[in-house]
Amino acid sequence: MAIVLSPTMKRVILDGDFNSGSGINFDSGVLEIRSGAAPGPEAAEGGTLLASITLPADAFAAASGSAIAKAGTWQDASADGTGTAAHFRMRRSGDSGGASTTTSRLEGTVGTSGSDINLDSVSITAGQSVTITSFSFSL
Repeated sequence: MAIVLSPTMKRVILDGDFNSGSGINFDSGVLEIRSGAAPGPEAAEGGTLLASITLPADAFAAASGSAIAKAGTWQDASADGTGTAAHFRMRRSGDSGGASTTTSRLEGTVGTSGSDINLDSVSITAGQSVTITSFSFSL
């Protein structure tokens, strides 16, 4: 038998870990947009860093149902590199990059629709503005 969480328990986990500071809390964290395949959240960064976004102080809206979505504007006014965006890596405020197994990370796909994170465009040129149009995470 599989473990099953009620919708209320899912909201408690999402709000506690993503929103309130009592758990992982990605508020004021860093979101990196990178080229290439995602290497896995515990591995060193892969691909080229295309954009680095400091997340808002209140990065996520309150959980609804079994999901949580971005809040506010997630944007890099001047992209760091040139390439095709393929994956993202998010880490909480104060955590550094590298392959530290103690760093809390979230990693996933990038596209213009139907991906974990959707951008205004996956074709990025250094210096351009990069905007996250949607992101949600569900349990």
